[in-house]
Amino acid sequence: MNSKKIFTLQHAAAAALLLAAAGAAWTIAAPGEHQSTEDAYVDGNVVQLTPQIAGSVSAIAADNTDYVQAGQVLVQLNEVDTQLALTRAEAQLARAVRQVRGEFANAAQFRANLALRAADLARAEADLARRRELAGSGAISAEDIHHAADSVKTARAALDVAHQQLAGAGALIDQTSINSHPEVRAAIAQLREAYVASVRTTLRAPVSGLVTKRNVQLGQRVNAGAALMSIVPPEQMWVTANFKESQLGDIRIGQAVLLSADVYGRQVRYSGRVVGQDAGTGSAFALLPAQNASGNWIKVVQRVPIRIALDPQQLAVHPLKLGLSMHVEVDTHDRSGAVAMNRVARRQAYTTDVFAHELADADQLVARVIANAGGMPAIELAKVN
Repeated sequence: MNSKKIFTLQHAAAAALLLAAAGAAWTIAAPGEHQSTEDAYVDGNVVQLTPQIAGSVSAIAADNTDYVQAGQVLVQLNEVDTQLALTRAEAQLARAVRQVRGEFANAAQFRANLALRAADLARAEADLARRRELAGSGAISAEDIHHAADSVKTARAALDVAHQQLAGAGALIDQTSINSHPEVRAAIAQLREAYVASVRTTLRAPVSGLVTKRNVQLGQRVNAGAALMSIVPPEQMWVTANFKESQLGDIRIGQAVLLSADVYGRQVRYSGRVVGQDAGTGSAFALLPAQNASGNWIKVVQRVPIRIALDPQQLAVHPLKLGLSMHVEVDTHDRSGAVAMNRVARRQAYTTDVFAHELADADQLVARVIANAGGMPAIELAKVN
């Protein structure tokens, strides 16, 4: 190769480098319409199964990687103690109903006795009046009149006693019925509590999903609030992307996002959208936040978590797992949205109806116990409650 050709190739290479450098400089200087990051991972809800009462584990019906339905029995605690407490509460309620029935019967008896004593007093006063009318003719002795007056005093005293007895009995039942009596209401509360405790020995899945982090064993004594296992709903997944602070200027709520997962490769693409920005950087919420006021501060580019919602249909076809790495590319062309969520998000709430019937079933048991003890029929009691 002669020197002329070598010189030409050198010029061509130099020109190509200049063009590449100019293109890179323009790309950096020009406003970009995409922001991307590899610092992103799959996030989701991790629902813990925790007992509401203490007890010993007698059965475990699910293990890691099992898919369970909401309401499915996962763990059973020993029921002996709660069943005994439930039996005692039923007996206490029945006894309270019968005692209150007795109080109402006593009040009725004292009311009848009051009417009887009032009749006795009226009769004694009439006898005294007749004897006084006959006193002038000499047909009635002064002693008979004196005895009649004593009978009036005795009848009046008996009437006063009857009034006090009725007042004492009425104080126990005034403004109440058998079912609304305080003693009965207290026994009802105890029975409800005992019934709910017995129901809570059976631990059901609050949501549908995959079981993970099972750390409970048969025979283990567990306390209320202990994490026995976790359930991850696979349809409740999103992506948390940590963008540099220098990338946040163009990111807005509602912008379209193109994502790919390392587990499937770039041939599988997910469509998402930006739904929110976290309230601070990752270091701000760290267990040991940086102490920038210590004097040895070194500037480090911070990252802010951005929440990205995924398409449920795409997620069903290509399911993801918590913690998987994701590549995220946000289309920042449309910047009309808000920078951050500045009002209440209208996102669908997470709910479960697994615990919805605990108290309703307890009320049915209360109604049966009261009806069997001679209280209000179960249908009428349901109306009162």
